[in-house]
Amino acid sequence: MNTTTFLTFVGDQCGKAQEAMDFYVSIFPNSEVKSIIKYKEGEGGGTPELIKHATFSLNGSDYMLSESNYNHAWSFSPGVSILISDRSEELIQALYDQLSSNGGQVMVPLDAYNGEGDYGFGKKYGWCEDRFGVSWQFLVLG
Repeated sequence: MNTTTFLTFVGDQCGKAQEAMDFYVSIFPNSEVKSIIKYKEGEGGGTPELIKHATFSLNGSDYMLSESNYNHAWSFSPGVSILISDRSEELIQALYDQLSSNGGQVMVPLDAYNGEGDYGFGKKYGWCEDRFGVSWQFLVLG
């Protein structure tokens, strides 16, 4: 059995899936776009410039994405996020800075618990939403 995170770009984010995937692959080490399939002319769910299905990997973890121009009643939510953890404070800080900038939103600043000590599960913790609406959590392991 395998589980894979699947991101669906709808509403205001529809049309931004390629940009998001290219951005993610550019900032994570050992990452690549594996495949992209676009909608065919007249195909339900999208138009030829939109991604029907794509796969990519971020540091060896596989992800899938699609986008749809249907009028969906949902989009991305902070209720589901991608957790990034590593012992390298520099790597976590760099990813946090890149994902939270240029239209992103800081939800929890990347810092030690109350500026001192740790959270009990790591030395530093942070949370942001990137400019595409995807939520990311960050953990510097102790």
